[in-house]
Amino acid sequence: MSTEADPVRAPLPPVVPPRTAATASSIPTGPPPVLPAAPAVAPHAAPSPGRPARGPARTAAAAVCLVLGLGLLGGAAAGTWLTGDPGEPAAVGYAGARSLWHEIPVDTLFPRTLRGEGAGPGGADRHWIRVAVAPDGDCTGAFDPLLAKALSPVGCARLLRATYVDETSSSVTTVGLLFTEADAAGMRALHERFDREDLQRRTDLMPRPYAARGTAAARFGDAQRASWTVRPLTDAPVVVYAVSGFADGRTAGDPQPADEAVIDGQTTAPAQAGLGHDARGIADRVERGLRRIVAEGAAEGTGQDR
Repeated sequence: MSTEADPVRAPLPPVVPPRTAATASSIPTGPPPVLPAAPAVAPHAAPSPGRPARGPARTAAAAVCLVLGLGLLGGAAAGTWLTGDPGEPAAVGYAGARSLWHEIPVDTLFPRTLRGEGAGPGGADRHWIRVAVAPDGDCTGAFDPLLAKALSPVGCARLLRATYVDETSSSVTTVGLLFTEADAAGMRALHERFDREDLQRRTDLMPRPYAARGTAAARFGDAQRASWTVRPLTDAPVVVYAVSGFADGRTAGDPQPADEAVIDGQTTAPAQAGLGHDARGIADRVERGLRRIVAEGAAEGTGQDR
């Protein structure tokens, strides 16, 4: 990409203050690590309902040959992917999905604009504009240390990230696709652990933003993180995540998981500002777009609204 560079089982340490800069950490492969137990913290809201079940799984082939140049994620390969989640993926599909990042134009993977009809607070429409795409690379420094540790059993084959602002340039959201080195069993184990231990709700296990200099996201640092979502898929070796905050450098008090911040009646700053809706909405659309590309066998993208 040519853009500006720039299974856990035991005691969790005190929550890492979201405003504290943490040491850069990569995601190695290896046996399941032991995380310190989560401290007792008053929840923002009752646990939200589980993610809506998706439709029946279907298999399709995607064969693409595109070159990574200005605005392209390059290479050539072929893959097949189930679109259900969870589901039992075909071995060939898993292998193909792992190298998918080589094959899809960046404007297809991370469209220049995203529309979220009814995706905002109270069912309001949202509109997001891409302001930066990070160079593809490993996972060094992309996650808080404990999240990097929780993800370590699946490894990091490649990390792709982009940052969006809303149409008023008041909120910023970094969305990421972590292509892992895990097989189907490994991804199921990670998904089950996140659900079982509610790891996606812990403020000491957050992804970090991609703040590109010279953009509306330039002031989007760790301290500005307000809401986030982390989703290990089970039908492909991919972890989808998003983290949102204010574009002007303001902090939002205690960060709140997107699944809580979108519940009606929430009065926290992330909820009232729609930052939970931004994190969830953008993650939804990028994940859905990736599934659609593979399911339809279409890798030609226009980078337009979807």
